[in-house]
Amino acid sequence: MDRETLKRYARLAVEVGINPNKGQKLVINCPVECAEFGRLCVEAGYYAGCGEVIMLWNDDVCTRLKYLHAEESVFESYPAWQKVLLDSCAKEGAARLSIHAEDPESLKGVDPARIRKSQKAAGLAIAEYRELQMKNAFPWCVVSVPVKSWAEKVFPNLDGDKAMEKLWAAILKTVRADREEDPVELWKQHIATLSTRKEKLNNLSFKYLKYKNSLGTDLTVELPENHFWEAGSEKAGTGQIFVPNIPTEEIFTAPKRDGVNGVVCASMPLVLDGNIVENIRFVIKDGKITEAHSDTCLDVLKNAISVDGGASFLGEVAIVPYKSPISDMGILFYNTLFDENAACHFAFGDSYPMVKGAAEMTEEERLKAGLNSSLTHVDFMVGTKDLSIVGVTADGREVPVLAEGDFVL
Repeated sequence: MDRETLKRYARLAVEVGINPNKGQKLVINCPVECAEFGRLCVEAGYYAGCGEVIMLWNDDVCTRLKYLHAEESVFESYPAWQKVLLDSCAKEGAARLSIHAEDPESLKGVDPARIRKSQKAAGLAIAEYRELQMKNAFPWCVVSVPVKSWAEKVFPNLDGDKAMEKLWAAILKTVRADREEDPVELWKQHIATLSTRKEKLNNLSFKYLKYKNSLGTDLTVELPENHFWEAGSEKAGTGQIFVPNIPTEEIFTAPKRDGVNGVVCASMPLVLDGNIVENIRFVIKDGKITEAHSDTCLDVLKNAISVDGGASFLGEVAIVPYKSPISDMGILFYNTLFDENAACHFAFGDSYPMVKGAAEMTEEERLKAGLNSSLTHVDFMVGTKDLSIVGVTADGREVPVLAEGDFVL
């Protein structure tokens, strides 16, 4: 990929994704394989006025070796220095940019119990940091760039270089950085479109959403009183408007913790803890997942929904039209950042504070308001070409939201 295109993308990630304040600290998490792009993001951060940019490198190979060979006790604790860094940066309002690029099967064959222990230890250690992030105390953004193992999974009939080239082209298209127009201006227009749809949903203030499709999804989702929808951009506690995910096509809110009932079937494979879980099917009663089924990696899935007491409840409901820029490409990305923006989805685990006043509530108060609490938050895709979503108002009026997979509202 030519350097000028990479610079445009890095500028988009920083200027639109983070939109840093003058002098603000920026923390970047980046795979070592993506060093060139990571360095361009550092440069873009300073160019945008950041006071300091801190780079945290990660590596799939080293992570896999750790899970395979480290002593068992390692997975029962979390490095103190990482907790101090994350907590201190979050408290001072430092921005966070995550460059997400990994082998979808990087942890295939690893004992799921080790992954679960590590996730629980990390979740407990950085609970304060996660809470600040979930309520947008600071701006944060996730973007992605190709790595060879991922590209070859998406395009298995192409060799490494050609697969990388094709995945780069696909990613740049999804983030609107493949055109002559300024991607920053294109994103401003895109955010305005999402905001219009968001306001329609907020004005209707549905009590329930009813989902049905031919895969077998037949689900009723109650929404909390005083819930609200978000889309595209959000406002951080530090004042600036930021975009958490690039790309993004979703409009989302939180379901009522104990108000979800029925069956929901995933429409795409889910990359979960370095494994690919296919054909997920959940049975949900009074909000809790009571049955979990999948054709592959069922042990990984069951571990994920049992990290803690809240992991088996839903924490997010997101609407994405079937005819969207990412979906229209017909590519299974094996990367939730892209796949979740190609289809309607839910997440099991923690809820964003999508009830008015929730950002200032205690955890107990949020639970009473109907929001879920968990150490985890995992999106899974359910949207299909024939998905229907009907909203039900407080007075029982039914309003079609999606028909044949697309917005009719």
